[in-house]
Amino acid sequence: MKSPGSSSLCFMLIVIYFSQATLNLNLEPIIHPSILQEQELTGKEPLSKRQAVATSSPVAKDYTVDIEISFENASFLEPIKAYLNNLSFPVLGNSTDESTDILSIVVTTVCRPTGNEVWCSCKAGYRWPRERCLHNLTCQGHDSSLSGHHCNCLKQLPPKGPFCQPQGDVTLRMSVRLNVDFPEDLKNSSSALYRSYKTDLEIAFWKGYSTLSGFKSVIVTGFRPGSVVVSFEVTATTPSPESIHKANEQVIQSLNQTYKMDYSSFQAVTSNETKFSVIPGVIFEGDTVTLMCENEVLSSNVSWYHVDRNIDIQNSSRFFVYTSVFNNMTSVSRLTIHNTTQSDAGEYICKLTLDIFEYESRKKIDVTAIRISAIKEMKVTCDNNPVSLECCSEKNANWSNIEWKQEGEINIPGTPETNQEFNCSKYTIKANGTQCPSGSSGTKVVYTCEFISTHGARSSKDIEVTFTSVGDNSSHKGEAHEFLRHMMEMSTVQSTTGNSVETTKAQEQQANLTITPDPISVSEGQNFSIICNSDVSNYDEVYWNTSAGTKIHQKFYTTRRCPHGAESVLTVETSTREWNGTYHCIFKYKNSYSIATKDVTVHPLPLQPNILIDPLEAAVPCKGSYNFKCCIEEDEDYEVTFQMDSLFFPAAKEVNGKQVCYKYRHNFTANSTPWCPKNIEMFCHFKNVANNSVRSPSMKLDLVSGRNVMCLDPVIGVGEPGKVIQKLCQFSHIPSSPDSLIGGVITYKCEGCQWKVKRNDCISAPINSLLRLAKALIKSPSQDEKLLTYLHHLSVSTSNVEHEISSFPGNLGAIINILDLLSTVPTEVNLKMMTHILSTVNVILGKPTLSTWKILQQQQTNESSRLLDSMERFSRALQSEDSTDLSISHTNVQMRGIVIKTGNPKDYRQSFVFSDTDLWGNVVIDQSQLESLQPDSSIVTVAFPTLKTILAQDIQAENFAKSLVMTTTVSDHITLPFRISMTFKNNNPSGRVPRCVFWNFNLANHTGGWDSDGCYVKEVDGDSVSCTCDHLTSFSILMSPDSPDPSSLLKILLDIISYIGLGFSILSLAACLVVEAVVWKSVTKNRTSYMRHICIVNIATSLLVADIWFIVAAAIHDHHYPLNETACVAATFFVHFFYLSVFFWMLTLGLMLFYRLVFILHDASKSVQKAIAFSLGYGCPLVISVITVGATQPQEVYTRKNACWLNWEDTKALLAFVIPALIIVVVNVTITVVVITKILRPSIGDKPSKQEKSSLFQISKSIGVLTPLLGLTWGFGLSTVFQGSNAVFHIVFTLLNAFQGLFILLFGCLWDQKVQEALLNKFSLSRWSSQHSKSTSLGSSTPVFSMSSPISRRFNNLFGKTAPKTPSRQ
Repeated sequence: MKSPGSSSLCFMLIVIYFSQATLNLNLEPIIHPSILQEQELTGKEPLSKRQAVATSSPVAKDYTVDIEISFENASFLEPIKAYLNNLSFPVLGNSTDESTDILSIVVTTVCRPTGNEVWCSCKAGYRWPRERCLHNLTCQGHDSSLSGHHCNCLKQLPPKGPFCQPQGDVTLRMSVRLNVDFPEDLKNSSSALYRSYKTDLEIAFWKGYSTLSGFKSVIVTGFRPGSVVVSFEVTATTPSPESIHKANEQVIQSLNQTYKMDYSSFQAVTSNETKFSVIPGVIFEGDTVTLMCENEVLSSNVSWYHVDRNIDIQNSSRFFVYTSVFNNMTSVSRLTIHNTTQSDAGEYICKLTLDIFEYESRKKIDVTAIRISAIKEMKVTCDNNPVSLECCSEKNANWSNIEWKQEGEINIPGTPETNQEFNCSKYTIKANGTQCPSGSSGTKVVYTCEFISTHGARSSKDIEVTFTSVGDNSSHKGEAHEFLRHMMEMSTVQSTTGNSVETTKAQEQQANLTITPDPISVSEGQNFSIICNSDVSNYDEVYWNTSAGTKIHQKFYTTRRCPHGAESVLTVETSTREWNGTYHCIFKYKNSYSIATKDVTVHPLPLQPNILIDPLEAAVPCKGSYNFKCCIEEDEDYEVTFQMDSLFFPAAKEVNGKQVCYKYRHNFTANSTPWCPKNIEMFCHFKNVANNSVRSPSMKLDLVSGRNVMCLDPVIGVGEPGKVIQKLCQFSHIPSSPDSLIGGVITYKCEGCQWKVKRNDCISAPINSLLRLAKALIKSPSQDEKLLTYLHHLSVSTSNVEHEISSFPGNLGAIINILDLLSTVPTEVNLKMMTHILSTVNVILGKPTLSTWKILQQQQTNESSRLLDSMERFSRALQSEDSTDLSISHTNVQMRGIVIKTGNPKDYRQSFVFSDTDLWGNVVIDQSQLESLQPDSSIVTVAFPTLKTILAQDIQAENFAKSLVMTTTVSDHITLPFRISMTFKNNNPSGRVPRCVFWNFNLANHTGGWDSDGCYVKEVDGDSVSCTCDHLTSFSILMSPDSPDPSSLLKILLDIISYIGLGFSILSLAACLVVEAVVWKSVTKNRTSYMRHICIVNIATSLLVADIWFIVAAAIHDHHYPLNETACVAATFFVHFFYLSVFFWMLTLGLMLFYRLVFILHDASKSVQKAIAFSLGYGCPLVISVITVGATQPQEVYTRKNACWLNWEDTKALLAFVIPALIIVVVNVTITVVVITKILRPSIGDKPSKQEKSSLFQISKSIGVLTPLLGLTWGFGLSTVFQGSNAVFHIVFTLLNAFQGLFILLFGCLWDQKVQEALLNKFSLSRWSSQHSKSTSLGSSTPVFSMSSPISRRFNNLFGKTAPKTPSRQ
């Protein structure tokens, strides 16, 4: 680009050429000669190779090439673009190069002068890569919305590329009409006509759309009537309308004319990166809201639609739509809603239309009412004392202003003060006798606080203040005495002798309470809150009661101290009929009670999960009908309608026992022609007397032609072979009665001509009743009081239906769900409750249910983990005031525990014995650990003999150890490490290594898994395993085949080999570096030798540092204590990095050899070669190492649990080392073979000099020996990570790994004849030299690594060189 006055056009050529052809781009057939008079043409290197498109030749390849064309005169730009748009593709190559065809030419980037700058913008479907947007200036104001991501416009063209890139693959859902009659066979995808149409159309589509940039595939998805409408999908990078039109024309040209395809009927629906934003984020009634749609597609044809109100939005007094195209680069459409109301909430659609494309984006907004709380009435004495009026907003809206106004006969101004933290405003007034004389005593003034949001919303609250003169203040003694009388009735302990004193104290401490003034009337399923404010911040306790005196569970309310008082908020997210009544907010201070009351009305309305629908899903013939049904378990006065699309239909009511069903039969015959085939959804709506409504889950229906229907059933419906549908068990063939409703879902599959049960998750009526009661219990205000009765009922019922639980996974899953729900309720569990809980658990963990557990775990993998988590929650909540020793025993579960009392606690020791399963275990916690616990804290251990089998079903059989699972919990909050010792009986010793593990609920995407972090094996004695852990949870043992027993002979042998070998390796590498330093000047006289020794020195240095870090990692690792995680991560990173560097320097050595022999005529400078070598040798390993640690360490799965090395079990991070290493081995072996062939059969003119050839021989020998050795080492290393690997692999890997340094010294350094000669010249005396010469001639005492030694001669013959009789000197 020469100047800002020039315009640059960059476009991309996609060239297909066969592998034996050379890439020769000839642009003359493409660009008209008259247009190229002033052009400068610069061809860039191929930027990306794509997979070959489907052609007759399997070796065809597909290339993308960027070509830049610059003009001094910008007027040439449009003719070029017009010419390219008119080309027909593919453009075939000329007669001399028939193997190269041009598939398409696409304009991607255009640079134009804009003021004093040059703006380079991307065409539709393309954008600048993210790294260009980060490191270059983007056009002002244009790319703010995409900051930090992709952008569309840069100031000036990046000097080193790349240009604008495709946005990424999109799938276009397209359709086109064939002007022929619709044959019925096209409804049957198995018919010959259907297949014929599909084949012919896909061939034509492929020919047309393969010219699109980034084309991947095209497939016909179906046919529907309307003449014949063909539906198909095209996958490519985001195409432009022009390219789609050209592709459509190509399709019509390629298709047989008998199909009569209508060009004007092409339609496409797609989506792209449309930014849909809403301002403000939190919307209040009265705000001015702006919805903005930004799209990279340029079009001003944008429409807005409100889904909930089913209207197209047009400009009006409250709605304003404005659409513009910014800088010819981005379409921006704004919808502004003034004075927003609740009816404006809902989903909005922004739809941009361009040519045949539709781009749609959706956003849902919520509109919140502003609620202001304040005391309605106050009495103020005109005694010149300050009195504060206060208003608070329930929501934080960053209020722009809070105004106070007054209206009344007298004017008493005040001082406003705003507290943004609490969303409150205080108005302090001082009234004196002159402002309210005695004659005006009792005058009322209304003060109004008005909150104004940043976006215009307003809400106000009135406070009525009654001013009284001094001496005319009414004490309202009657009211106070009535309050005290009421509180004394509530108190169970009264002092008869001190009545008058306590009454006086109560009057002094009593607080004034104000409560939410507005009436609360909601329907079931809706939420509500009650705010209770106190003007006194001192209190001992705050709680809420029902009118019957029942305490509300504390999870429903929160209490906080405010600047001038206190506030308690009762919040109910899902109200039920139990919340209907009067509620008391009670502040207690010493013996004084302050009470405020509030009535709540809850209107009946079914909760959505309680609406049973039929069908869940079904298929219906296009000209058939279907009965829809919605059922509930209450007979209330509801208005029920069915909805399909925007149509509503009345329902017929039917009462059957406890169940009330609403039905509607829809006939599809009249409307089936335009609909079929189609998927539809039906809903039923329940509306109550309060005009609130709830919508059922959707009933999904597939309208089908009926030709392939094989399965027919009056209950299940119709279906084609292979069709799978689900039905509620209540409406299936499972027998049930109206008075006992069964639950769950059953899955059917059409096989042959019958529906067969594929999966049965039905829940029997008694258990389903328990599940429904549990779901209602957790929403109840008095759930604490009901819990004991429910748990007793659960225990009795599970014992009565034990056979049903052990027979059906649905019943078992329901019991687990019940326990999971109930474990969230109690703040305290007593011994009676725990007895009922363990009785229930004993049933579901019995041996008869183990096979059912296996089925359940296959369907829902975390059910056993949920059960264990529930038991831990119950155990932590266990408290006992009557006894310090806690004990419950059953066949399949036992519990032991203690309550810590004041004084010196003894050691915690508990033992468990299960004679039926021949398992035992014990737990010990030292006294020193217990001293840190608070008095009345409880320690509880629960042991399970069969749970291990259930939890371990995803563990390989060789890992499994039949042992107890013991859960130990403490009710007190523990912050410091808490050491616990356990002993397990292991019934499967089998010679494997035991591991102490705990159940980590966070593993496996929070489904849980065994983890050994923080636990270690203390002692193994016969069939017992002693473990110590530094935390509390559920523990067991596993048998690990991955590593030898620490005390075994094999482990000791491997340690000896490792440490001796590493020590010898470090000495060898140090010796290699010393030798290289001594002989450096003698052996680096030509460029090839210089680069070879650079590589050898860096290989030795990298391996030396890696070995040192390996020793550091081994020192950090200690089986008996938790790993120092930070040091372990650092050691693993450096070991990974430097071991990779060894391999990449070996690759550098191989590539240099290849370069010197193959590119004879190209001679790069020494500095360039060094820069490339160091970038490859250290840059690539650094990138791989950093990416590995960055991708895995945030999830703490970078290192292994028991060693400082790359993780294998969780993330396979070890592959980040093994894969690059083994690829380098393959590359270097290939290079060695190519080089040997080249040396043995040299071409004319490509023989290197004698010195160069000697260096090349030495490089070949080093690579030929070291590469297989290093590759073999880590090949054995990879085999050791697999479970059950043979001990031989461990030994061979340890040997090869430990002696790598010796290999480098021998084969990389001392094997070099020049190094040998340089050492002899440096250190030997003349007689030694003579003796050496003589010995060489006689062949009697040849040095083992000289060129003429027998050993060396064999290697030299291998690499094509005959050893000389006397050492040569060069």
